[in-house]
Amino acid sequence: MTPQRRRTGLPAALLLTLILCALSWTPALVQQARARPADPVAALAAAAHPLRTTEPGGSVADLRPLGAMIGDAKVVGIGEATHSSHEFFTNKHRIFRYLVEEKGFTAFALEANWSTGLRINDYVLHGKGDLRKIMREEFQDAYRLWNTREYLDLFTWMRDYNTHHARKVQFIGNDAAYAGPELFDRVTGYARAHHPALLPRLAELYRGQRPEPGTSVRDTMQALLKQPLAERRANADRARQALDLLAGQHPGGDRRAFDSAVQDARAVAQVAGMYTYDLDDPEGVADCMRYRDRVMADNTVWWQRHTGRKILLSAHNAHVSYVSDNPAQYPKVQGAFLRDRLGSAYVNVRLTFSEGSFNTVDDEGHTKPVTLGPAAPGSNEHTLDQVAHRPAWLLDMRNAPRAAQDWLAGARPTRNIGTAYPEPEYMTALGRSYDLLIHVHSIRAAGLLAP
Repeated sequence: MTPQRRRTGLPAALLLTLILCALSWTPALVQQARARPADPVAALAAAAHPLRTTEPGGSVADLRPLGAMIGDAKVVGIGEATHSSHEFFTNKHRIFRYLVEEKGFTAFALEANWSTGLRINDYVLHGKGDLRKIMREEFQDAYRLWNTREYLDLFTWMRDYNTHHARKVQFIGNDAAYAGPELFDRVTGYARAHHPALLPRLAELYRGQRPEPGTSVRDTMQALLKQPLAERRANADRARQALDLLAGQHPGGDRRAFDSAVQDARAVAQVAGMYTYDLDDPEGVADCMRYRDRVMADNTVWWQRHTGRKILLSAHNAHVSYVSDNPAQYPKVQGAFLRDRLGSAYVNVRLTFSEGSFNTVDDEGHTKPVTLGPAAPGSNEHTLDQVAHRPAWLLDMRNAPRAAQDWLAGARPTRNIGTAYPEPEYMTALGRSYDLLIHVHSIRAAGLLAP
């Protein structure tokens, strides 16, 4: 009996002491707890989904959380922190395969010219042309960074998929820096078949705008930049007149052919419009970049609405974002235009890295690799890299724990590397600019093909 009384009496005394101490110290302890920031790494790690690999092929079970995060989105914009790194390209290839096979996606859109997209899509759908030759001819100047083994593998897989499946996958170029001769020929070819009376006027309006035979993409773009601004603006006005002329016709019995021809004429006008800005004036540069991002969004939405199919949109992180990191030069970006047009049917994914290599292009169009060491303390990537899942991991920033969301809402130096380097690290608040995040710990330069 005595031992039992001791066991019941002692805890009661201790309990009273602890209560009194707690009452005395609770305000100080609470204040200290409130002042102590939550550990963002632990919160990020708790919500992160490990990715098995960034290479296409094999099991995709680790991508199924991504499928749930995407939901019913019609366009998924996947960014890249550099424009020419192997892991970024192969990761998109892998995700595209998963989205095609398990989520019903049928298109891969790239930051490439509309006419380039037509040529590659002819190969993907019908096996038309020599793929290496098409890539060598189309991916020039700043687009040189797409002429890689990784994109060759993607396009080859798309062609192979189409030979074995009734539901076809397609390729889209949504950019507007170059209008290939195919665009002009498609417009005039449609007019010849359906509205031949338009041909003389179209020929007059397009005079001097169709690239000369044998002229490269790079030479055509450089020649346009050297034209007097007034001449460029006159060309754009005539290209818009050609678009309005064709769009004003009756579509007849083949609405799909009519819509495609009008879009081709629109692409010609979009390219001409890109060269109407004074690029020696900072305001002109900003206006041009806003125009370009809007055009890329318009072309993506046009394809989605005219086909009803889902698109993986590949572009730089800065283009798929909702918020510009560099508003002086990029006042409004493609992701913001897409959110305006599609609402929640557009979802975007930020890709980040801590260290590794990428290719860049100099002013003469030559490529060179650049290698960076681990991200510096205080940057977004430094903290992200402390989450141990390797080689990469996935996070839904919209549904992350509170401590993670608080950290993601803060703006910090972040790597946004375009075609050239060095480039400043802009202040980015990841959670305000993107829905999802994929962090790749280490990257290497993409495999450039012969120019």
